[in-house]
Amino acid sequence: MSKVLIATEKPFSAEAVAEVKGVFQEAGFEVEVLAKYPDHSDLVNAVSDADALIIRSDKVDREVIEAGKNLKIVVRAGAGYDNVDLEAASEKSVVVMNTPGQNSNAVAELALGMMVFMNRNGFTPVAGSELRGKKIGIHAYGAVGRIVGLIAKGFGMKVYAYDPFVDPVVIKNDGITCEETVESLYSKCQYISLHIPVTAETRSSVAYDLLASMPEGATLVNTARKEVIDEDGLKKVFAERKDFRYLSDIAPNCREELEANFKSQVLFTPKKMGAQTAEANLNSGVAAARQIVNFIEKGDTTFKVN
Repeated sequence: MSKVLIATEKPFSAEAVAEVKGVFQEAGFEVEVLAKYPDHSDLVNAVSDADALIIRSDKVDREVIEAGKNLKIVVRAGAGYDNVDLEAASEKSVVVMNTPGQNSNAVAELALGMMVFMNRNGFTPVAGSELRGKKIGIHAYGAVGRIVGLIAKGFGMKVYAYDPFVDPVVIKNDGITCEETVESLYSKCQYISLHIPVTAETRSSVAYDLLASMPEGATLVNTARKEVIDEDGLKKVFAERKDFRYLSDIAPNCREELEANFKSQVLFTPKKMGAQTAEANLNSGVAAARQIVNFIEKGDTTFKVN
């Protein structure tokens, strides 16, 4: 009998856990749940006899991979997988997958919700501003970016996108203006919604020159990863521009400094909340469970990332 460990510092909803367990029980798999664990060593110990592992933002490093003597597959319930050591997994012939698209709507709604909240001054009586008629640039037109574009069009915003890995025809067919360079996207749009992954090329790539080029009323919204931001460049822009704003559900390392000096220009959620909806919990958890069953029973490696 295959054993699956569901290890989540930020637990799935009770409904999602029940649905995920149901998928495994139907397949005859054993399931163990490790939720809200206080120390990384708890995950290291728990994975020792697991054949499969489902995680969220949990860190699966080399220590975890090597501790999982029977481990065959790790599925990150979500799109990003930079919290998994792919090199260590590959060395041990452990397949790593993600569940692209399952959290996309939740993340997209958060991005637009943060814009509305900030524009209306935290819903205080002070007069705010509207999104309608403003230009928004989508940096990376994947599953999340595409939904951001759809919602933004509903707000009456003028939508632009840049993604060198997406056929411009796809973007244009969605009624969105395709920009040929990232520089033109930033220099044209008052709002930028950021959705790029962390890679060697993207780390610290959103730097001073791009941010400083944004027009009056510049607002950067980051629901991707904090590592793609050059924080020195970010602080330099804040020092030069009173109109610049940064909204993120992944607080930067310089959070305290920014909140102390530019409180009215920043908004950070208490923790990463893009996928924190009942629907996203359920969708990503069930998708991860089905991928594990299909892999173990049929050898299906769809969504493999290593």
